[in-house]
Amino acid sequence: MATGASSSSAWAVSLHARNRRCRWRSRTAVAVAPEKPAAAAVRVRSPSSVAECGLASMWRKIQGADDWAGLVEPLNPVLRDEVVRYGELVTACYEAFDLDPTSPRFLKCKHGKARLLHESGLGSAGYEITRYIYATPPEIVGRGGGGGGGRWIGYVAVATDEVARRLGRRDVLVAFRGTVTKSEWAANLMSSLTPARLDPHDPRPEVKVESGFLGLYTNERGRFSHGSCREQLLKEVSRLVKQHETEEMSLTLAGHSMGSALALLLGYDLAELGINRRADSSVPITVYSYGGPRVGNWGFKERCEELRVKVLRVANVRDPVTKLPGLFLNESLRRWGAAAGCYAHVGVELALDFFEVKNPACVHDMAKYVALLKGQHSIFKEGAPADSGINWAGKAAVLLRKKMEELAWRPDTALLSQVGILVQSLGLI
Repeated sequence: MATGASSSSAWAVSLHARNRRCRWRSRTAVAVAPEKPAAAAVRVRSPSSVAECGLASMWRKIQGADDWAGLVEPLNPVLRDEVVRYGELVTACYEAFDLDPTSPRFLKCKHGKARLLHESGLGSAGYEITRYIYATPPEIVGRGGGGGGGRWIGYVAVATDEVARRLGRRDVLVAFRGTVTKSEWAANLMSSLTPARLDPHDPRPEVKVESGFLGLYTNERGRFSHGSCREQLLKEVSRLVKQHETEEMSLTLAGHSMGSALALLLGYDLAELGINRRADSSVPITVYSYGGPRVGNWGFKERCEELRVKVLRVANVRDPVTKLPGLFLNESLRRWGAAAGCYAHVGVELALDFFEVKNPACVHDMAKYVALLKGQHSIFKEGAPADSGINWAGKAAVLLRKKMEELAWRPDTALLSQVGILVQSLGLI
């Protein structure tokens, strides 16, 4: 999955809501609420006594200690700034990923660890990158891919002393990009649940996740590699937690699209294995998900909540990617007692509603999220009127088909049918 936002199919936007307004909605991953009237613009709470205290004094709430109660609707300015900040750090993964087949760094990062943030315009972000992370799609492993099979997927970084003081804690960040290569697309849409079994001492067969995401997370890179994506991450995060064991800390896992799925798997894994536990406390684990798909079943959702893995899902309600997997078999079936074997979103939703009339592809664009939250330019370009009669759903379907052809990927008929129905039901307007 390449770029996007989220909302369950039960919350699909009305097909007649063709306007240029920007709207925020907040709900938990399970709640089903009636449509709210659209606001004229993004609502941001005016500075309150709490917000004026600064991030350092309220960082636990901003990281989801109380499930963002009272911070999402209306959107607290401190939380907004943090969502923007982490969004920019995720965007750097796209800007640094080398897609030039003639480059010696093809499918790797264009820059060294000391230069990545600077070259991405984030030189003042205040993080030091400590490790790059690589992952191997299942398709590469199936073909017997060797050491060159690993694709650069993101990085691990830690806040500098100066930024740690401003944040109120030492923040360890893991940032993941979304899907870019065709083998990643194929892995992401396997759409079959399989037991995670990440803790060998307590396999929990009722906790199931999407097989493609799990494969990307656990596959070995090859005989000359440093291990799977999972092994690399567990080793580095464990090292940093131990290195800063006497400090206030947070573990922040941020990703877009496929990257948000990996972030959530990592958060669950860290908590299940107890890597975030200390003698008398636990290091908070927070996932900032941008345009993320569903990752696991109801058992996975409940276990994440038991382990206090906090997830804020920043989502565009018009994005098809966030409806998959589980287009039909999802958490909305819980009211009929049939959710146990279905996919379910985890966490609290911070819902956006934006669509650029001239470009249907923007509904899943990471840069659009950041731009909207920063308020730097309009979400809707001036152009064709909303009721111009142009078949935007058809244009979106053509665009999706073209993307699949570019990737030389042939999904099965059932999946194509699901995507087609989804595009039509959303209207992408």
